[in-house]
Amino acid sequence: MTDWAVIGHDGQRHRAFALSGPRVTHQSSGADEAAALAGFGATQRLYRIGEGRPDTLPCPLLPGHGPGLAGLTQDHPADVIDGWVRLILLGFAARHPNWDGVVCVLCDTLSHWVHLSADEAVSCQSFLTPTLASALGATMPPDSAAISDSLSRPERLAAHLRSAQVTGTPGALSGHLLGAELAAARPYWLGQSVALIAPDGGALGYGDALAAQGVPLARHDPESLLPDALAALAQVLGFSD
Repeated sequence: MTDWAVIGHDGQRHRAFALSGPRVTHQSSGADEAAALAGFGATQRLYRIGEGRPDTLPCPLLPGHGPGLAGLTQDHPADVIDGWVRLILLGFAARHPNWDGVVCVLCDTLSHWVHLSADEAVSCQSFLTPTLASALGATMPPDSAAISDSLSRPERLAAHLRSAQVTGTPGALSGHLLGAELAAARPYWLGQSVALIAPDGGALGYGDALAAQGVPLARHDPESLLPDALAALAQVLGFSD
């Protein structure tokens, strides 16, 4: 059994985990690596999330034996998924081996739709919807009529957003943005099983909108998937008991 540590940035802060084999013994966070690792003591190996050149899709979610868990990249359409999101996907795949379907991961600034099959990431499509919603002052919950309008007529998104801005309806802003995203992501959810991964409360708009389209949907909190992800890393790196 080897003592080791994992560190990465989750989009808000640096997070570090001390492990004994596949088990987390201590975790911490901080504004930088030094703060996150303070109090850990010496470790035989520090494994970094987001380290290395991104792997090109399609590819296995499990990494090789490099210095860290790299992100994912795709040529057409051009896209990049960071190492922390890959870690979350790895945790989902570890909990649901050989799952075939689509995972939608919601982050503070991006949403990622990823097709998984046989524990591989096959393709992806990411959206700036959360960033745009924040910039425009959109609020939750999204207006259901606005979702429907932009889902059926996404080419009118800019006009819909202006109308919502003029009328002072921030719920319509979020609804139109979400409806346009669902229209563009239709190949990822139509006829698919979808897993929605988002912090508690953050998935309400997406979950309700997908359910309204009759999409089979399972919801997961990313924090609940981290132990599975770290245990999977321990196994592939030879740190399991």
